[in-house]
Amino acid sequence: MMTGNIKILFDGPEDSELTVVLAHGAGVGMNAPFMSVFAEGIASAGHRVARFEFPYMQRQRAEGKRFPPNPAAVLIERYLAVVGALGGGSGLVIGGKSLGCRIATLIANQVGARGVVCLGYPFHPPGKPDNVRIEYLQNITAPTLILQGAEDPFGSPDEVAGYGLPDSVKITWLDGGDHHLATPDDSETSDEQNWADGADAIAEFVASLSSSAQTDPA
Repeated sequence: MMTGNIKILFDGPEDSELTVVLAHGAGVGMNAPFMSVFAEGIASAGHRVARFEFPYMQRQRAEGKRFPPNPAAVLIERYLAVVGALGGGSGLVIGGKSLGCRIATLIANQVGARGVVCLGYPFHPPGKPDNVRIEYLQNITAPTLILQGAEDPFGSPDEVAGYGLPDSVKITWLDGGDHHLATPDDSETSDEQNWADGADAIAEFVASLSSSAQTDPA
């Protein structure tokens, strides 16, 4: 699907109640193996998934050269355009990888997203634990699921435990995972399996946000 100059890549059934929007991280685009495994895994559970690229990555793909991420205002503008093209936030679970999920948290309240999913949230720059980026997470109203590697230098379990995040933010720690939710070389679990397990967790989370799940008696 093309909306203006934005290409949106879809997986999963068109008639799904909720669409999961996944934005890429700073270094790789929407069709990187990481993004594809998550999109395909979530889609296989019956959810629609939409992937897109920020302007700098779109330019990088077109020109074959690396470019730094756009300023935050430009990234937000692109994400808002995608949300609008997909019919608004009430039918969407928005998120992405690192940079992409951080932008999603910035707009979640504004667009009324049904939920938010984060694949490796950049709680702080590596080696700078005092430079936290949690203001929007502390005030987010949508149910939020964060998949975080237990060895992620952007935020460890001990650090994150002290942030006082709201009950609406749930964190699932992946043993041995780094910022890309990848496993150590000596692990019995491959990166792809770790990602597939993460996709399953997201699929369950999205299912819990559906209208039927919300109306079922406890």
